[in-house]
Amino acid sequence: MIFDPIRQTITTTLAAIAMGAALAAPAQAELEVGDIATNFVVEGYQAGEPVSFTLAEALTEGPVVMFFFPAAFTSGCEAQAASFAESIAEFEALGAQVIGVTNGNTDRLAEFSTQHCASAFPVFALSGGMMSDYDVQLAPLVGRTSRTTYVIDTDSTIRMTWNNLGPYEHVDHSLATLREMIGASPDRAGP
Repeated sequence: MIFDPIRQTITTTLAAIAMGAALAAPAQAELEVGDIATNFVVEGYQAGEPVSFTLAEALTEGPVVMFFFPAAFTSGCEAQAASFAESIAEFEALGAQVIGVTNGNTDRLAEFSTQHCASAFPVFALSGGMMSDYDVQLAPLVGRTSRTTYVIDTDSTIRMTWNNLGPYEHVDHSLATLREMIGASPDRAGP
């Protein structure tokens, strides 16, 4: 068989395009609007200090915005965390708590919580069955979480699911959902 550099180049290019398309395509979250979020307990850091989080307990104080990200200290995840940190006052004014969850570079979450989350919210290591409960497996990167954000209402109902590897739209979609929730319920306090 004769080595064909053109065929090899085309094959390599097509493989790269297919991989890029797979990574750029939005993930398909199992949880949809109206589904019930599974309770969980996670360990992590805020402002470099160890913290624990239990979803059921947090929901007694207001909605939770939970964003999953592939790995601490990667450029897209740094941008996403910084975007949430810059908007934390808006989330708090709407009565919501923001948390980040990942399965990548979890040994560096204390540092990540101060550098890229600006100590504004906690970040946690994925626990137990969360990968499957929230369907956040980033294919084809086994063991990495997708970039998926959920807005979870006080009754554990999913009010928003946003799946997109782009780091910047998660905050806008989350805030819009929280504003809609306040507008739809006269019992909720708003800004």
